[in-house]
Amino acid sequence: MSITRNGLLCLLLLIGLVIAGCSSTQTAAQNDEMEQYVTAFKSGSQLSNTFSDNRVAGMKGISQNDRLALFVDDQTGMIAVLNKQSGEIWYSNPAERDSDSAAQGVNKALLSAQMNIEYYNKFGQSNTINTFTDSVSYKQVKYESIDKGVKVTYEFGTAKKSAADLPLKLSAARFKELSDKLDKTGKRALGIAYKENADKGTYDRNDSALNGLQLDRAFKAFEDAGYTEQDLEKDMQELGFTQDKVVPRIFFASIEYTLDGDSLVVKVPQADIHAPSAYPIATISLLSFFGAGGKEEQGSLFVPDGSGSLIHFNNGKTQYPAYQQLVYGDDLTTKTVEDANYEQAVRLPVFGIIKNHGALLGIIEEGAAVAAINADISGKLNSYNYVYPSFTLTNKGLVTLTANNQERTLPHFQEDPLKTDFTVRYAFLNGSDASYPAMAKYYQQYLEKHDGLPAKQTESKVEDVPFYMQLVGSIAKDKHFVGIPYTSLESLTTFKQAQDMISQVQSKEIANIKVKYSGWFNGGLDHKVPDHIKVDGAVGGSKELKNLISFAQAHNVTLFPDIAVLTANTGADFDEKSNASRNLRGLVAELYPLDMALNRRDRSKSPSYVVSPRVVGGYVDDILKGMKGYQTGGISLRDLGSQLNSDYRKHEQVDRDESENISTSALNTIRQSGMNIMAQGGNAYALPFLSDITDAPMSNSSFKLEDEEIPFYQMVIRGYINYTGTPYNLTSYTDERQYILKSLEYGSGVFFEWIYEPNYKVKDTDNNDLYAVNYKLWMDKAADIYHEVNDVLKHVANQPITSHEKLSEGVYKTVYANGVYVIVNYNSSQVQVDGKQLEAESYMTGGVQS
Repeated sequence: MSITRNGLLCLLLLIGLVIAGCSSTQTAAQNDEMEQYVTAFKSGSQLSNTFSDNRVAGMKGISQNDRLALFVDDQTGMIAVLNKQSGEIWYSNPAERDSDSAAQGVNKALLSAQMNIEYYNKFGQSNTINTFTDSVSYKQVKYESIDKGVKVTYEFGTAKKSAADLPLKLSAARFKELSDKLDKTGKRALGIAYKENADKGTYDRNDSALNGLQLDRAFKAFEDAGYTEQDLEKDMQELGFTQDKVVPRIFFASIEYTLDGDSLVVKVPQADIHAPSAYPIATISLLSFFGAGGKEEQGSLFVPDGSGSLIHFNNGKTQYPAYQQLVYGDDLTTKTVEDANYEQAVRLPVFGIIKNHGALLGIIEEGAAVAAINADISGKLNSYNYVYPSFTLTNKGLVTLTANNQERTLPHFQEDPLKTDFTVRYAFLNGSDASYPAMAKYYQQYLEKHDGLPAKQTESKVEDVPFYMQLVGSIAKDKHFVGIPYTSLESLTTFKQAQDMISQVQSKEIANIKVKYSGWFNGGLDHKVPDHIKVDGAVGGSKELKNLISFAQAHNVTLFPDIAVLTANTGADFDEKSNASRNLRGLVAELYPLDMALNRRDRSKSPSYVVSPRVVGGYVDDILKGMKGYQTGGISLRDLGSQLNSDYRKHEQVDRDESENISTSALNTIRQSGMNIMAQGGNAYALPFLSDITDAPMSNSSFKLEDEEIPFYQMVIRGYINYTGTPYNLTSYTDERQYILKSLEYGSGVFFEWIYEPNYKVKDTDNNDLYAVNYKLWMDKAADIYHEVNDVLKHVANQPITSHEKLSEGVYKTVYANGVYVIVNYNSSQVQVDGKQLEAESYMTGGVQS
């Protein structure tokens, strides 16, 4: 059905309003600034050569210290760093890239680029530009000496029009209309520019003929015929195609390279990123091939998937997708996938490359909240193995407009692009330090130096490992009374019952007990927002909570009442219109429960909401005020240390980087109140404030491209923060042997999630995931597991992991700072280690013990 004239005008008006509002990532004043920037840009500036080195012939020495020397090629923008200790040279682009026969077309060009920019047009279609094809090739590069380094500024693209600026298609009627307005020369130019497509009744643009003089003649023909942007909009609507209006696609961005001791700091200043308002920048990829390993080299890529992963060079897995993961996991306001996500999250903003004689560790210092880590192997797009960060500046959503029963889906961009700089520190390790344990040690020391970890734990010769108990107090359950449905709290573990359970656990000689108590206030496990604290009567009320606190203190048990801050469940106390985050469509960000049987979100049930970061600080103040009278000494944060969301509310946007700052401030407020903080997950920005972490990553996501999982996360935090993985009784382990071995290899505490009541109490509720949690069924097994783990790990209490290696398939050795080591064998058969027999699914220990 064709759209009526009035309908078309209405739809085009709506489209114009949406595009005007959604593409306004820069104001008119910013566009004026853009013109001034174009005018001010001067290419081809001379850069003084401070020093030179034959090993990097043709490159200019810019800066050096006692460890490193920085060089730049002022023709290509390529940089090189010489490690003076090892003699290793690290190039931003592969030195032998021109001879790479595997890379073709744009992939060949990318090998010479230092930055790749993806941008949107007004229709939401993405295009890419890079520093080589769109800047260096035009000699549009400016070099400036800065303190300890160099700043390289790129101008991308030219103002020259191309064939892509002409309409993609014309109807037969439009072609005739234009032709009738032209003289003989104009008619000929139009006839060459467009070929008739008799089957479709259109004239299609003939790009192959639109070069040089003929392109100029075609533009003059359209100008002489009076063709307007309104005509283009009408043709796009009638013929069903999209393209940009004629706007110069000129972009600017800079990279600053500076030496800082044993590392290179690479910064993309936000102030130097300039783009036309019609083309918002989606992402920036930085130094994609810095230190890339060739197809003849041996080594591994390190990616921070879960506990950590290695992707070995040239592993031949060319049929599998490249690795890409968001740092700190999904933003729930932009997440669109409806099924469950079983990936491990990236908790640390790091990545690296390990070679035979040197290693490169990347640490994202600014922009981590909007970063992704990308990696791939040789034999796919090129002959190199590489890992690099990318950063999202502008997110895109979709809105659907309707006029006269006609719909059109259009992009809606976030109101303001990101406001932070993007900074990555590259540390160079050599010799025996060219390994992932040494990289973890370096990052640990880096965090310690920058207050990124809490104070180091007091070392002890012997100290029992933590035994973590998560107790669920009450849940909401649908019930009926004389046929009338209602919802009430179902008690699963009262405060009195919790005391009984703790006593029974201690009777099994389990020590160092840490209790995470969920479902205790404001309506059970899925409680209402914590703008006040009202202890649930279903589990005993305030009096019984105080009794539990006194009991825990008297029995040397640490109590952590559990609170969710970033998720609001349905309830009259939460105003979702005012206090929930908005997604990119301007709608309230909703979270529907997961139907585990279908692995899909169940939209027949009531949603919960993503709490706006704007109100998080107020909730934290309310929590501290409400808990002041209880003096628990600890608090468990279900989401504040592991989840990071935006708010795209119009004129009140909070981007993910700002959200990280809000979460950090909230965590600091809680810690300053004197309470110990237990967090779930444990993102890097939360680490300085934590005493304990549950659900710490104990594996990777097992992506097909990955070859080996490593305890990088554990090597960073052990000795500073106590941790454990997910509860054993809710994991996929089929027997306790594998769990015990993993605990010993990763230096982890033991964790169970329990309720006092029988398991059937959770049947037909939204908490069916609590399918095996009655404590009586697990008490004896928990004691056995704890004692076996504790008998080993009590000798390495608060000791960092200094070394970890794979001895053979399924056999791993972990060494702790005091010299104690554990060798685990995950195999179902015995193996030989150092001339000794190690039985199936068992371990051996050694080193100094007392």
